[in-house]
Order: sequence, then C-alpha cells, then structure tokens
Amino acid sequence: MAGHSVSTSVLVTGAAGYVGSHLVNQLLAQGHRVRAAVRTPQRADDVRQTAAGDVEFAYADLTSDDGWADAVAGTDIVMHVASPFPAQNPRTDDEVIVPARDGALRVLRHARDAGCRRVVMTSSFAAVGYSPSADQRWTEEDWTDPADENTAYIRSKAIAERAAWDFVDREGGELELTTIVPTGIFGPTLGPHLSTSVQIVRSMLAGDPLPAGQYFGVVDVRDVADAHVRAMTTEAAAGERFLVVADEPAVTFGELARMVGVSTDDNTTGTRPQISNAKAKQILGWRPRPLDETIRDTVTSLRDLGLA
Repeated sequence: MAGHSVSTSVLVTGAAGYVGSHLVNQLLAQGHRVRAAVRTPQRADDVRQTAAGDVEFAYADLTSDDGWADAVAGTDIVMHVASPFPAQNPRTDDEVIVPARDGALRVLRHARDAGCRRVVMTSSFAAVGYSPSADQRWTEEDWTDPADENTAYIRSKAIAERAAWDFVDREGGELELTTIVPTGIFGPTLGPHLSTSVQIVRSMLAGDPLPAGQYFGVVDVRDVADAHVRAMTTEAAAGERFLVVADEPAVTFGELARMVGVSTDDNTTGTRPQISNAKAKQILGWRPRPLDETIRDTVTSLRDLGLA
C-alpha cells in the first residue's frame, strides 16, 4: 500500500544524469519539491535544460563533506542516484571502489543527521549477478562477491550497496533505506550526455563493431525512475532491494542490434540468465514497458537530438 503521496521535499543526487533527469521530471510531474545536489554550476545548467519545472540547487560533491548538511536540510527523502566519477585511468581498483562506497556512506550519514525519512539508492545488477550461478537465475537474494574476479566497477557496485545496508543496520537510527537494482538501462535520453548503453545504440546505428557477446537484461530508463518514485511512496519498500528489468528475456548485443534495425552476426554462447522482477511488481505495483518500445524510443531520442 502506498502512502506519502502528498507533496514531498526530495533531494536528488545525479540529477543531470540519464536516470536522474527522468527522475526529476517524474517527481515534478507528481507535485513534489525537488532539490538537486550538483558539483558545479555547469551541472546545474544541465539539469535546468532537461527539467520540466523549477528545481532548487545545492552544491555538494560526493568526495567531500562540504555542502551536504545544507543539501539535505529540510528534505524528507534523498534519491541517491549519482556515483562518483573515477579517474580516467585508475591506477588501482581502490580509485574506483573507495569513492563509490564512501560517497554512498556520506549521503546516508548526512541524511540520518538531518532527520530524513528514507534514502532510495540506485544500485546495479553488477551488485547481484557477477558471481558464479549454477542455473543463471537471479533475484534480490543474490549478491556479487567482491572477492570474485571482476572489474573494479562491478566490485564497486557490490561493495557500495553492501556498505549502505551495513551502515543503516548498525548506525542508521530511524533512517530507512531502499535500493533499486536495474539491469542494462535503455530508453530515451533527455540531453546530449549519453549513458554507456545509449552510446552502444548510437554505435550500432553508425555501423560500428558490436561489443563482445554476452547476455544482459534490459530495462527502460523511465521505468527505473518510476521504481524510485514508487520506492519513495510505498511504506512496505523500507528495508528492501528491488531488481528492475523488462518482462522479456535477457538479450545479446546482436539481438539488440536487430531491434535497432542493424543486421549482424551473433556469436553469443552460454546460458541466457533469468532475472526476476516479481518483487518490484508485487510490492511496488511496478510494471515495465515492452522491450521493443524501449529500444524504439532510444533510437527516436537520438535522432531527435541530432545524435544519430
């Protein structure tokens, strides 16, 4: 059962990004008051260009405590969508892992100290599905083991989400935490700063070689934003993590290319993973868009922006 549907004061980190820009607009459309935590005036301008309404701004960086007390002051909900930008060529895994973990903990700590009710944090399927599985079936009960052989990025997602849950359990006080765990995010982009997934679609349209063969789940960026809003307004979402993925099976880059309208070979092998979205449907009342609509709208947005 949903609650807190009246106007709520919400702080959004990562508001200029792919997910964050859609989230800001959905919050505004539902009458909520939105404050965006941004690093620079340029990022504030980026938010203004895509926001469908008035947004308040606070200047704060995930790598420093400066500004966060003011950013969270007077807000009821924090949507922690951002992740720190790692160094271009990190020398060590810690240059990727430590900022992601410490940034999440910084947001949680300041939210707790300000008396915020709930933090909704964007995690990633990287925190769920990158350790060995006998049957390739994945639910919210699964976790990527940071000790396994994976990239620093994948390990950082698992470590940051684990650290967030540990913090709330041990020293969160009355603060509630919900995590949204999306698979590969596609769908229309609102601005020229393209996510990795949208860049892949753009490359496909340009005829560039496909990435190495693998299976991955797809979810629409608008549905990811919707899951965040539902996690904010649903009482039963407190203390839960939610996988969000389209109803259709996981796809390959070759299959995705054919949806885009590009003919290509597909040498993907292995077992097609099964990723459950049942929990988000049951508790949040969440419903994903059809996959073909997501991909079609991705292409349309790129063309409308003159990027494809």
